[in-house]
Amino acid sequence: MEEKNNTISSKTYDLIKKDIIFGKLKPASKLKLDNLKNNYNASLSTIRETLNRLSSEGFVKAEEQRGFFVNSFTKGDLIEIANLRILLECHAIKLSIDNGDTNWEGNIVAARHKLHLLEKEMQKDYKKFKEEWKKYDLEFHLALVSNCRSSNLLDLHTILYDKYIRYQMAVKEYRGKESEEEHKKIFEAALNRNSKEASETLETHILKELEHTLKIFNN
Repeated sequence: MEEKNNTISSKTYDLIKKDIIFGKLKPASKLKLDNLKNNYNASLSTIRETLNRLSSEGFVKAEEQRGFFVNSFTKGDLIEIANLRILLECHAIKLSIDNGDTNWEGNIVAARHKLHLLEKEMQKDYKKFKEEWKKYDLEFHLALVSNCRSSNLLDLHTILYDKYIRYQMAVKEYRGKESEEEHKKIFEAALNRNSKEASETLETHILKELEHTLKIFNN
């Protein structure tokens, strides 16, 4: 029974977090417990547990006497998330390259191949493939840092990536060829065990994505 409850809690958490990331649950919107209970087919205790967890991760805001709200979009928050991602991910990719082995290389090659194929489709219809792109982009970035040998670092990276991607999902345009070329350079630098080039290109990639995403505040 406990295992079943844990499965339900995990599923509810994943669904609500996904709907926040992809904008189905709008920034600053109030999260009404009864509505969530019905929409996600979960108990009130599971909903509260999920919202408290998402609050601790920075996706939801709990306000005393008012309830839960989806965290708002702010320029300052986006910039801070991007800078933290640079700090953590660039450090992690250096560690992964230093610890690099055949299995790590194989995972990078596989992740890069899937992302590259999808990026071609993204050129045709960005909106159609946004959700799938998020999955493969995350897989590629995770593969690059997966050999850093720090579970705490990887956990923090995943949370930051999801918070960052929530902003990107609000952008109506895809950077296209420029982003693809950056992914290619990071990939090649990693396979060549050039941690300096990989880290510098990764930082450039994140900063250019930040610049692109900031457009949502000017439209």
